[in-house]
Amino acid sequence: MIYSMTGYGQVKAQYKDKEITVELRCLNSKMNDFRVKLPNAYKHKELEVRKLLNETVIRGKLDLNVSVISSKGDEDYSLNKNLFRSFYNQIHELGIDLSRTDILNAILQFPNVIEPNDNELDDEEYEYTLGVMKEAIEKLNDFRIIEGATIENEFLLRIRIILDHLEEIGQFEKERIQLLKDRILKSLNGTFANENIDKNRFEQELLYYLERLDITEEKVRLKQHCDYFLEEINGNGTSKSKKLNFISQEMGREINTLGAKAQHSSIQRLIVVMKDELEKIKEQLANIL
Repeated sequence: MIYSMTGYGQVKAQYKDKEITVELRCLNSKMNDFRVKLPNAYKHKELEVRKLLNETVIRGKLDLNVSVISSKGDEDYSLNKNLFRSFYNQIHELGIDLSRTDILNAILQFPNVIEPNDNELDDEEYEYTLGVMKEAIEKLNDFRIIEGATIENEFLLRIRIILDHLEEIGQFEKERIQLLKDRILKSLNGTFANENIDKNRFEQELLYYLERLDITEEKVRLKQHCDYFLEEINGNGTSKSKKLNFISQEMGREINTLGAKAQHSSIQRLIVVMKDELEKIKEQLANIL
C-alpha cells in the first residue's frame, strides 16, 4: 500500500458550551516538521501534543490548528481596560489633532493592551480535545491512503507501459544486428577496398563488436527492476519512497544503457517513451511516504 505525503483532516465537536475545532494539513517534507497552534490555555500541553503527532503521523510538514470558542465569550484574549483608558487620557492631554478612530487604532497596537487570559485548562476538557485530535489524525491518515491509492494506480500504469515497450524491442533485434553488420562491412569495404582482409579475423572482430552492443543483459535487468518495483509497492510497510527511488535509479541506468547501445531508430523511439514514463514515476515518488 502506498501512502501520500499530503493530507487533510478536520473535526468539529461540542464540549459543554465550547466548540472545539481541530484542523490538520500535511505537505511534502523529507522529515517531520510540525507547526502547532494551540489556545493559550493549552500551551503547556504542546510537548504532549507533539509526542502524539510523532507517534501517529508519518513524515511530513504538518500544520495543526486547535481552536476552542466559548459561547459565553470568555476567549483567549481580552482588553486591558485600565491600561487602555490610561493611554487614551495621556494622548488626549497632548492635544494632538487626531480623530478618535486614529487614537483607538493606535492604542490597540500598544503592548499589553490586548492580553491573553490566564484561564486554567480543565483536565476533562483536555482529554476530550485529545480525542477530537486523534479523530482528526485518523481522517488525515485516511486521506493519505486514498491519495496514495491514486498514485499507486499511476505507478502500475507507468511500469506496465515500460514493460510493454521493453517487450517490443525484441521484434527489432534481428534487423538491428543485420544493420550493424552491413554498416561495418560497408565502412570496411569503403576504407580498405584495395587491401587484402583476413576474413576469419574480421569475423572475430565483428563478433566482439556485436557482443559489446548486445542488450540482452540490460533487458533482463530492467525487467527485474520493474518486477522489484511492483513487489515493493504491494509489500507491507508505509514508508516506501526511499527504496522505490533507489529502484527507479537502477531502472534509469538500464534504460540509458539500452539507448546508448541500440543504434536503431525504432528502438530509440521506444527508449524515449520508457524514459518519459520513468520521469513521471520519479515525479510522483516525491509525493509519497
